[in-house]
Amino acid sequence: MSELPAWVVEGVHLSAYDPAWPARAGQYADELRPVLGPWLLGPIEHVGSTSVPGLVAKPVIDLMAPVEDLDAVAAATIGPLGDRGWPHVPPQFDQRPFRRFFAKVSADGQHRLAHLHVMTPDAARWDQQLRFRDALRADPELRDQYAAVKSRLAAAHAGDRERYTDEKAAFVTRILRDLSKRRSPG
Repeated sequence: MSELPAWVVEGVHLSAYDPAWPARAGQYADELRPVLGPWLLGPIEHVGSTSVPGLVAKPVIDLMAPVEDLDAVAAATIGPLGDRGWPHVPPQFDQRPFRRFFAKVSADGQHRLAHLHVMTPDAARWDQQLRFRDALRADPELRDQYAAVKSRLAAAHAGDRERYTDEKAAFVTRILRDLSKRRSPG
């Protein structure tokens, strides 16, 4: 592909929390369920910053769908999801082997509206996403610390979505490590 679609190279823009995001996540999940239904092992989860009340976020809804076989699901759903405006990002471009990734794209092809992370529920990342989301929801101080990190990185890397994401990982990793220590006895 010589020229990437605009949504692939879209910059980083944070928005104030929008109370409509959970409903939008529900609408996207409703749109996905008829296609993914035969493979779903549980509910489609709303994760990421848009799932945390009061948190600034890129206005892109993140959803996780639990399945048993990533490749079988991707092979069977690439066409039907693509027809619904959810193009598949092939694993060689996504470079995250624990998932298969789809993006809901605006009708004009300029913006990401949502991400679909198809994962096995036993993947470490599945649990990490839910624990991090739940920790941010439960602790306004932690949420505000994360908002400050995100805001600083968005200002520094507005044109480099990958670097923004990679640099946020240090904060996320530290919080997940702290959460694991609290869960572990001794």
